[in-house]
Amino acid sequence: MRPQSIGQILIPLGALLTLMPFMSSAWSLLLGVTLALTCGNPYLARTRKFVRPLLSFSIIALGAGMNLMVVARAGISGFTFTVVSLLFTLILGWWVGRLLKTGQDTSTLINVGTAICGGSAIAAISSAIDADDNDTSVAFGIVFILNACALFIFPPIGHALNLTEAQFGLWSALAIHDTSSVVGASMQYGPHALQIGTTVKLVRALWIIPMTLVFSKIHAMRLKQAVVAKKKYPWFILGFLAAAALVTWLPQLQSAGHQIEGVGRHLLVITLFLIGTGLTRSTLKTVGLRSLAHGVILWVCVGAGSLLAIYLGLFVQ
Repeated sequence: MRPQSIGQILIPLGALLTLMPFMSSAWSLLLGVTLALTCGNPYLARTRKFVRPLLSFSIIALGAGMNLMVVARAGISGFTFTVVSLLFTLILGWWVGRLLKTGQDTSTLINVGTAICGGSAIAAISSAIDADDNDTSVAFGIVFILNACALFIFPPIGHALNLTEAQFGLWSALAIHDTSSVVGASMQYGPHALQIGTTVKLVRALWIIPMTLVFSKIHAMRLKQAVVAKKKYPWFILGFLAAAALVTWLPQLQSAGHQIEGVGRHLLVITLFLIGTGLTRSTLKTVGLRSLAHGVILWVCVGAGSLLAIYLGLFVQ
């Protein structure tokens, strides 16, 4: 039997397996990656199409299990953390790119993917600077690999350092690229970590809009053209806040809210599986050692720096 035929059977079976209560977010992602690299994903176009709406729905559903006051406090304090870490990451990334002589567009995409919110930021900025498909694929591949690593690495480090749930949630939001992996890692650590991590990461995601305009303007100045920015608005953040507001202001909805939150958790596990099935061998081949080193060095520096700041109490949640 051909690998593609095997994939036609195993991919749906894997999706069903993620519905089992013993499947965590990390193992779901690993299962998707394993199937994609061994037998391929014959449903690649379909699974990629479902990832964004499923992720949006899962985040909105998670909001139904959160208290709006906690969300508001995390959002306000998270704004300051985001500004500081975003500037630090972009400056450090520019320096690492110069040091390693990474291609300019590749370096830019890796930097914004690390600084803001992974794949979503890369997609937005790549259109703003007219990056070619190879540069975009390289950045996506690096972010994907590091996201997968974060799901397995971050929770054990947090437990080893006795981080509180608030500290771990904040660290995840500052140091993990994609929203899906932030939610997946913090969900493993505890409910309060999930609240903090999700909220701060969503605040961070809002920076896609101004950063897209800035990079579009810089690109236009280089080419001496008019600014044409493709704006991407993370509307699901409003849904997340609306769900949290409903269960906070209407206590009678809290029971239903917790049930909806449970659905959101299962949706996220399924979404991570589908994200895993989106990794192809061709994408891995495009990731060169220089670009991979750039992404890893930047990620380690941001992760270690933000962890040290949190551990020393410089960032208090």
